[in-house]
Amino acid sequence: MTAGFLSMGIEVVLTGPIPTPGIALLTRSMRADLGVMIRDPITGFEDNGIKLFGADGYKLDDALEQEIEAMLGADLTLQLAAPDSLGKASRLDDCLGRYSEFVKASFPKNLSLEGLKIVVDCANGAAYKVAPQALWELEAEVISLGVSPNGRNINAGCGATSTEALQKAVVEHKADIGIALDGDADRLIMVDELGRKIDGDQLMAVLASSLKAKGQLAGDTVVATVMSNLGLERFLQAQGIKLHRTAVGDRYVMEAMRAHGYTLGGEQSGHIVLSDYSTTGGWFAGGAASVGGAERKRREGV
Repeated sequence: MTAGFLSMGIEVVLTGPIPTPGIALLTRSMRADLGVMIRDPITGFEDNGIKLFGADGYKLDDALEQEIEAMLGADLTLQLAAPDSLGKASRLDDCLGRYSEFVKASFPKNLSLEGLKIVVDCANGAAYKVAPQALWELEAEVISLGVSPNGRNINAGCGATSTEALQKAVVEHKADIGIALDGDADRLIMVDELGRKIDGDQLMAVLASSLKAKGQLAGDTVVATVMSNLGLERFLQAQGIKLHRTAVGDRYVMEAMRAHGYTLGGEQSGHIVLSDYSTTGGWFAGGAASVGGAERKRREGV
């Protein structure tokens, strides 16, 4: 992919493994024209795909992606750059540090995770280094799973698509909470102290309730897809919160949020979008915010 960009005269900055929200962040902060994420395959490493972000850090819309896809079968020979106009590739060495600071900025400044034991399963994917590091810097005791990627073991019996190992580890280590990420770290499933799985619908319920109580839930509305459980809708209604449903896919959730000015959305599968912090779903959004809520309750003696 890098070679293809260079052949067209495009400058390329390589980040190495970094979560999807990190690419969205860096695309904006470096004033790039395009951000590219090699996305995780649920079915196996052979099925890797790509996610494309525009200069504003949001995913490209369907029409533009279809236009790009249509070019794959075209003859682009005449558009190749002349030898003296080829692009150059460079590597950004501090991208993990930048992203770690971004993650920590989403956590309440008056709190720390001191005294909490957290198990995090990074699915042998993009967050294998930065997720445990960020949680440790927030003073949690961290037990890491799925942090030995070899290019072939991403999502293999671990992470958000396979939480059994995390559930077992939380109970065995008597941890307070568990976080399971997917391979490109743009969604998560959580596990409570008893080893019970907490999906995206439940996370949205927790976050919506908290934000509503603080007067920070824009439009008193949560955006979710048609796949979200009716139980979520009834829970929100009981608290005076509306549920706006979209087609399946976090891009459609984000589009609805942007169109109506809503600040919380997500999917049952674990995509959580907090638009006050990011232009796309990310592990920090659900993880840091939810763990922050748990820590606040612990300190209040609840």
